[in-house]
Amino acid sequence: MKQIAVIGSGTMGNGIAHVFAQYGYTVNLIDISEDALKKAITTIGKNLERQVSKQLITEETRSKALSNITTQTDLKTGVGKADLIVEAATENEDLKLKIFSDLDAFSKPEAILASNTSSISITKIAAATKRPDKVIGMHFMNPVPVMKLVEVIRGYNTSDEVTAAIMNLSRLLEKVPVEVNDYPGFVANRILMPMINEAIYSLHEGVAGVQEIDTVMKLGMAHPMGPLQLADFIGLDVCLSILNVLYNGFGNTKYAPCPLLVNMVQAGHKGVKTGSGFYQYTAGSKELVVAERFR
Repeated sequence: MKQIAVIGSGTMGNGIAHVFAQYGYTVNLIDISEDALKKAITTIGKNLERQVSKQLITEETRSKALSNITTQTDLKTGVGKADLIVEAATENEDLKLKIFSDLDAFSKPEAILASNTSSISITKIAAATKRPDKVIGMHFMNPVPVMKLVEVIRGYNTSDEVTAAIMNLSRLLEKVPVEVNDYPGFVANRILMPMINEAIYSLHEGVAGVQEIDTVMKLGMAHPMGPLQLADFIGLDVCLSILNVLYNGFGNTKYAPCPLLVNMVQAGHKGVKTGSGFYQYTAGSKELVVAERFR
């Protein structure tokens, strides 16, 4: 696999494109928005420059990585020659099903179709195609260039050959792949999201404040980031979406999203991406300031 297509140029998509390009793969980054693609290339350039400044990569590697990436707004044209297509679009089930149906029609028959979904069933996504044996989950962690883990999720029909190929490919990217089966939330989010939800419930019920909850988890449990700050970083809308997948998938009330989380998302306070969540975020500032309503 040398020709990679990445669908979606947001935070995850541009990170995935960055890593493949850095390791010598030819990448076609695809998005319906030309502006989003331009922003993604700028972000990738800055992140590569940061790696050079930290002496993690050479200037030559940075230059080659950027030259390995092309952009495209037309899905059919963009995926036609790809050996592997990694979908990193918004965490919306209907959208992903439509994308995979189109990918099945537009890509060559032997191409592997992977999704970076953090919770949606790979088996259901695969059912939108005529090649369910070649559909797999390739769940990278954010930020992709830094984080080592890749959850490799086998759908019900994913073949042994495709699983082995993606496990090996992940290692070639110097990632650590972990094979998991296709159940709601997989492993990472099945464990992480209930913790985040419980932290939000603790705030909602007045057990402690934002900083107090995060401090307990950072100092007491050696977490690099508290659960409320992490929720802001992930995106509160994404957290809500994953919790709904868990709740609907298992039918267990222990996964029911906290009403505070629901209200915050409905009010447009989605974390870092909107400038406000449990904390307030100002461009260019690294100071962690608790949102006014939680002070």
